This record gives sequence, C-alpha cells and structure tokens, in this order.
Amino acid sequence: MKEKSSKILYMATFPPRECGIATFTQDLTKAFDNKFAPLTKSKIIAMNNNGTNIYNYSDDVIYEISDTDIAEYINTAKEINKKDSIKLVCIQHEFGIFGGEYGSYLIAFLEVINKPVVITFHSVLPKPDEKLKRVVRAIAEKSHHIVVMTEKAISILRKDYDIKTDIRLVPHGIPSIDFETSEREKAKLGYKDRILLSSFGMMSSGKGYEFVIDALPDVVRKYPSLLYIIVGETHPVIRKREGEQYRNMLEKKVKDLGLEKNVKFYNKYVKLSEIISYLTATDIFICSNQAPKQITSGTLVYAMGAGRAVVSTPFLHASDIVNHERGILTEFEDSESFKKAILKVLSNKKLKEKMEKNAYSYTRHMTWPNVALSYMDIFNTYLDTHEKYDTNFPKIKLTHLAKMTDEFGMLQFVTHTTPDTDSGYTLDDNARAMIAACMHYEKFKDESRLKLIKTYMGFIKFVQQEDGRLYNFVDYDRKINKDHWTDDAHGRALWALGFLMSVRSLPLNLREKAEEIFKAALDLVDDMQSPRAVAFTIMGLYYYNKAKPNRKLVSKIKSYSDFLVKIYKETSCSEWKWFEASLTYSNSRLPESLLFAYMATKDKRYLDVALSALDFLISITFSEDSFAPIGHDGWYIRHGHRAHFDQQPVDTASMVQTLILANEITGDKKYLKNAKIAFQWFLGNNALNQVVYDDSTGGCYDGLGKSSVNLNQGAESTISYLLARLSL
Repeated sequence: MKEKSSKILYMATFPPRECGIATFTQDLTKAFDNKFAPLTKSKIIAMNNNGTNIYNYSDDVIYEISDTDIAEYINTAKEINKKDSIKLVCIQHEFGIFGGEYGSYLIAFLEVINKPVVITFHSVLPKPDEKLKRVVRAIAEKSHHIVVMTEKAISILRKDYDIKTDIRLVPHGIPSIDFETSEREKAKLGYKDRILLSSFGMMSSGKGYEFVIDALPDVVRKYPSLLYIIVGETHPVIRKREGEQYRNMLEKKVKDLGLEKNVKFYNKYVKLSEIISYLTATDIFICSNQAPKQITSGTLVYAMGAGRAVVSTPFLHASDIVNHERGILTEFEDSESFKKAILKVLSNKKLKEKMEKNAYSYTRHMTWPNVALSYMDIFNTYLDTHEKYDTNFPKIKLTHLAKMTDEFGMLQFVTHTTPDTDSGYTLDDNARAMIAACMHYEKFKDESRLKLIKTYMGFIKFVQQEDGRLYNFVDYDRKINKDHWTDDAHGRALWALGFLMSVRSLPLNLREKAEEIFKAALDLVDDMQSPRAVAFTIMGLYYYNKAKPNRKLVSKIKSYSDFLVKIYKETSCSEWKWFEASLTYSNSRLPESLLFAYMATKDKRYLDVALSALDFLISITFSEDSFAPIGHDGWYIRHGHRAHFDQQPVDTASMVQTLILANEITGDKKYLKNAKIAFQWFLGNNALNQVVYDDSTGGCYDGLGKSSVNLNQGAESTISYLLARLSL
C-alpha cells in the first residue's frame, strides 16, 4: 500500500537524550509537522553515544545509529535509499555527535545516501586546521544545501573553507512567548521583590559563570535583593569524564564571597515550560560563554525571544545579534566588565525597557513557525510536490479576543498583547467581534460565547441614539464621541445585527434585541454615499431577510445593489473593472455584497458584476500560489502604482470570505483554492515569509510592513483572522 505523506528524515540526537541538538530537533520537527502535516511528516534517525546508551524513543524515531560504528552509517543509508516515501534527509550537524575525527564518519553515510541532503551546521569554526577543513568540505560537497544560523557563519564557510554549496541563513528557532514584564512570573516563582538575573544551559567549564559570580559582590551591595539563578545540570558527557568539578568550584566561590542568598543553582535538565517561566521572570539574562568561536547559542536567542535585556560575552553569535539597543557585550574573562554592564542596566529603567522591547521585536522572525517555513522553502527545491504551504489550519482560539473584551466591550488597541485602555472602544471592532462570536456559537454551541455576544450587543445598543444613529468611538470612561459619525461603522453594525438574527440557535431575546436596533438604524442608510457602507448594509439585509423573509427587505437590497451596479458601470472599463477609481481597504466586500444580493433576488445582473469585479481584484492581488492585499501605504489609484506595504489582516480576511461565498454560489473550485491561498497569508505565505497569526495567544499581528510585522495584536487584526478561520 502506497504511503500517503512524504517523509522528511532528520538525522540528529533526539529526546530523551539530554542534548541541545536533541531539543532543537524536537522543536523543529514539531513546528514543521504542525504546519505541513499531512503533506509531509517528520521522522528521525537518532544518533546514540558509543552504542552503550539505550533510549526509550517515540515512534517518530525509525532508525538509530551508534556514533562510533561506521557500518551502521552505511547500512542505514542503504535502508533509507529503498524507501520511496522518504524524500529528503535533513542533518543537524554538531561535531561531537558523529564518530571519527571531527565527526568524519558522517561522510560514509553521505557517500551512500541517494536522497537530497540538507545539512544544518550548528558549529562553524573559523581558521580551521587542514584536517577539519578537509572533513567540513567533504560534508559540504556531498550535501545539496547548507543551513547556518548567522551571517558570520556564511562568511567563514565561504572564505575559510572555500565552500561552493548553496548556503541559506535560517535563524535558530525560539518558542512564541508573549511579551510581558518580569513581575508577574517572579511572583509565581516565589521571587517577588527580587531582582532576578539568570543563565541557563548545560553546565560545563567554559560557561564563564565564575566571572559573573566574581562581579556580584559590588552589585549586591547596591542591590541587596538581587538573585542570580543558574539553571541546568552538568552535561552527561562532562559529568562522566570530570564529575561535578566545575559546579563544586562555583558553589565554593559563592560561599567564599558570602553570596549564598544571592546565587542559586537549579541542577536539573529543564523542560521548555520551565525555561520559559524562568526567562519570563528574569530582569537580565547573562550569557557568559568563554568560547569566542561559538557561532550558535540557543540560550541567547531564547532569552532575547522572551524580551529580556542581555549581558553577554562577544562570542560570534552574540556579536552578530546583540547591540547597544538590545543588550551589552562584555569582555572575556573579565568580571569588571560584567559588573559595569549589570549595574548600567539595573540603574536605568528606561534603558532596560528599551532593550527588552528591541530584543523581542528583533527576534520575531525566529519563532518556530517562521523557521519551519524557511526550512520548507529550502526543502521545496527538492520535493516533488506542487503544494508549497500546509493544508493544516490552526485550531480556533478565542483567547485573545476574550482577553481584549471587558464587561463593556472590546478594546481597540494593544501594546503587543496587553489591552490599551486609553485607546477606548469602536463600533467597528465590536460589530466584527459579534459576528465572530456568533459564527463560533453557531458552529460549536459553546454556551460561554453567549456572554461575549451579549457584551458586544450591549455596546452596539449603548452607542445608538434616538434617531437610530450608531456612533463609532467610545472612550474608556464610556463617553461617546459625537463629533464624528462614520457610515462605514454604521453599515458594519447592520451587517453584524442581521447576521446575529440569522443564527436560529441563539436565544430569541438576543435576536429580538438585534432586530430592534437594526430597524431603528436602517433609515439612515438612504443618505449613505460610501460604497462599503452600502455593501455592509446589503449583507445585513440579506441575513435579516434570511431570518424573517420580507418583500420590503428584498426591495431595499435591490435598491442598494442597484447603486453599486450604477457606480460600477460609471467607473469600469476593459482594464479597470471596479466600482471606484481606486482600490483601498476591504475591497472584496463590494463584490461580496452583490453575491449576497444575487442570493436574495436571483437577479443575474448582480452576479455578473460581482464576478467581474472579483476576478479583476484576483488578477491584481494573486500571483501563482500567493496573495498580497493592496498595501495601505498608498493603496492603488487607477493609472498609478499599487502599494505593496502595510498589508492588513482585514483585507486578507475579507478576500477569504468573499472567495468562499463565490465558490458556494458558482461551484467554481478556483475560488475555494484561492481562498485557501489567501488564508495562508496569515500563516507565512506572504511578502516577508513571516507568520502573522500568533498561535500562542490566538491573536493576529497588525499587518506587514516593508521589512517586519507590526507586533501589536489589536482588535481589528485579531477579529479579521478569526472571521477568515471560522469561514474555513
């Protein structure tokens, strides 16, 4: 029987073996499978030490090799060659996990294997001797692609090793951690009111902890509450060879300096959840490695990824990514430089906060979903699949939506993920949120969503005036801004109210209240000139009519739809089939409303205009297998150039929903295919190849800039993602 999924085979150490490469491989394969299964599936060749260690591996490990048995390298390669389902081998390379001088036994495997090989060099040593150079060049020449984690590594491989193989920079992956200050997590760990420094990683000489400890007496005199936690057990290989000599030396130094209350050792191989907990509680992360040539440090990027200010020695990786805006570089074997750096950060609160935010922002491209995307981009060069992106969709999470909603409504903005009360509330966001909550309730019948729906309904009722007008902005003190009324927000609220009425599983009293607000607000639509406000109203009327069929409602749908058809005919021509002389925001809602009009009236004129305009929009925003909404940094004016930057989730979500509806009406599968492609914009199939949806929070970043994502996860973006995801 032919196996359905292609397999990527990773050659590395793997848990439960206690090793940094093992943890890296587990995290990478988990992220990869989360995004790309069932299209591809990760399997493991586990490297064992000396053939004497036996591990209780998971089922993902399908081969094991003893690092000192060269015959096992060769025989395993032969077995892999026979497996058609295995499409590619990805080797996580560190010199110490392969047998032979400088890990040369790996060459025997590479000489036999006939699958494409992508190799990640976790160590790249500058100025190699001839033996090392010969081994690395042989490995590189027999590999199809090399991955490194810093720019410096590329330079070393090209200049010092004369490597010609293709090299790609993919950063070390990091978990997606919510940005927050250290106070809350410190309290959880029992360190409230302490200043917390931390280091983590497997203990071994060369970590440089002694130089940090020597720096602390003067620091503690100024900050008596300071606590330095060193997390991690002694490396098993080191422990076998040297015992606990290094740890014992450190503990004696702590005692001699009278720092027993200020330095603690956590002697354990820590799980990811524990690492995140300690990092989140940390005020300054200390990276004191004394190996100048170290090209990769997972501990360093984990700390920066948690938004921690960093004090580090200037080894190669740190020199590449730590600057004065993200941390401070010290000198090697220099306690005085550690003391000055720690005191500088602790004595300047604004500097510390700036470093934290800059470190967090800088590392967003390093999150595991983004790293998995980068690996897949490389793998696709060698895989015989036309599917570039996953068919997996993330689980639906309303966590961030609920976090941004208080007893009055949904707040508008956030700082990263923390709701900003100063930003107040908008009708736009609460109307969208009510649609999302109703969609979720309709699909899952989760009674807890009724509270959210009632909250958003209460907000809409609050902003309605005696004349039926629905105002958009309310500040945190519940004061309505009546200086500015927007017809778009008014129309969007009608859409939300109509949609709620159509969900028959909702309590009758909610549907009746929605109808009451809708009726009072409808008369103002006749004076609207905004095409989008009219479009939202058509959609609301469609759902109202679906709930309570009425010829007068259909008549209004025709009247408003005729307005859109009229402006389309006045503006469109053979090369510009659109309703306006520009493409701006939520563009696809215009043809979508005419699709709803067609369903309500069966008037083919509306369908013809809708599909003509939609196909025109598709021709501009889709290219092969990717979607790029019109950028808000200039939009697209007729006879001008389209803006590519400041792409917004609201436009992507609109397109997803419109395309799904077009597929349902026409049965044309191209619309469904494009809907899935557009949705992948949230998951990394975009101009930056960066994930826009944050699975750890359930929130969505506020758009794509020219070179980075906007790290705030505001209401509009988060709800937009949810609307698209729920529609799929």
